[in-house]
Amino acid sequence: MSGAAEPVSLSTGVRAMFLMLTPNESSFQKVEDVPQYVQQATPVFVGLMLLELLVGVLKTGASVITIGDGLTSLSAGMISRLPLLLMRGCELSAYMYVWNWYRLVELPWDSAWTWWFTLVGVDFGYYWVHRTAHEVSILWAAHQVHHSSEYYNLTTALRQSLTQQFTSWIFYLPLALAVPPPIFAVHLQLNLLYQFWIHTELIRDLGPLEWVFNTPKHHRVHHGRNLYCIDKNYGGILIIWDRLFGTFAQEGDKVIYGLVFPINTFEIVYVQLHYYLYLWRRSSTYQTISDKLSTFIKGPSWKPGKSWLGDHDDNPKVTGKEVPHYPRWSLHLQVYVVVHFLLVLFTYHDLFGNKMILSQSAIVGMTSYILLTLTSLGFIIDQKPAAPVLEMSRCGVMVAMQRYSYMKPLLPALAVPTEAFVSLSLLYWALQSFSQLLSIKKKTN
Repeated sequence: MSGAAEPVSLSTGVRAMFLMLTPNESSFQKVEDVPQYVQQATPVFVGLMLLELLVGVLKTGASVITIGDGLTSLSAGMISRLPLLLMRGCELSAYMYVWNWYRLVELPWDSAWTWWFTLVGVDFGYYWVHRTAHEVSILWAAHQVHHSSEYYNLTTALRQSLTQQFTSWIFYLPLALAVPPPIFAVHLQLNLLYQFWIHTELIRDLGPLEWVFNTPKHHRVHHGRNLYCIDKNYGGILIIWDRLFGTFAQEGDKVIYGLVFPINTFEIVYVQLHYYLYLWRRSSTYQTISDKLSTFIKGPSWKPGKSWLGDHDDNPKVTGKEVPHYPRWSLHLQVYVVVHFLLVLFTYHDLFGNKMILSQSAIVGMTSYILLTLTSLGFIIDQKPAAPVLEMSRCGVMVAMQRYSYMKPLLPALAVPTEAFVSLSLLYWALQSFSQLLSIKKKTN
């Protein structure tokens, strides 16, 4: 059952997502033997997103994914994995430390009973990871990223937080007293993969499965900002935890997605970090140390004099007629943003594929370029005044990266056309910046 980690086949990737792997084929003796199921599931993610897009158009006559929102979700997913370039995941690292020094018993790694016990144990831990992320403000500051989309489709599943991984590891440590790390590493990935396909509106009801498993119907409720949806249905794979602990809610009125107070932006750094700044500013309005600390450790709706979780009296009333934030922007800019996103996506995958042979400075440089690109594309989608200057600077960096071979073309035959496209992009934004500067000077004269 153990062997060298090999690329996951398409069939294995699909079955992993729907929890159809057998204990025999997914039990390993060593952590280094565990396949990178999530990393290698990219073709499955892309295939299912395209299928959802096609079915959505055929079923509703409209696209279920918008360019601005979809690319923001994908950008958040990319950013959330960047720390893995410099270190092993916090959850697995902390787990292995506790296992090595404090384990009480050692369950057999090649037992089906161990496999099933870990599946349930990881999902139970995830329930509390997820619930606490909604009930403690400083943790919600990380998790709110996942809820910031006003749409609900498969791209939303990839809208993940950069910072949540730095605290979630705590809740899995009890398993490390008995369960071998390789089995935990498998189920940590399977739990995450399962939650991808439940982010869709196209699957309405799954009958008896709704009693036991988390499904699109249940998870839609979790993403709603309707009063009946808030802080409900935390389960990962199983919905039984919500039924047991009183956090379950059936889908009722039309679900309106997103944060209670929508952020109305696609700028990825703001999406990731704005709530931390909000908490700091909010805490500064209070006089006592107790209230200042409570701002961070109590619920997002807490106020002085309220219970730990506060109430929702100040929430905007949901009418069911809310329209998601959708800035109007030209078709040529939409094409431009998609093409440049594909280019940076290729650089991103190339970086992860070659991280073992790249120098630390090269990794830091390419990571900075990826962050710069995703930020700049967000500025363009939002049509911010600073977008021309920022994008001109980014295109200059891109030209330099091509010159020194830090950025490869999608195909060798596309090397010259790609360089020409980037150079034209630089020229275009230089002209836009110059035009903007002239307009500012005319207004000041």
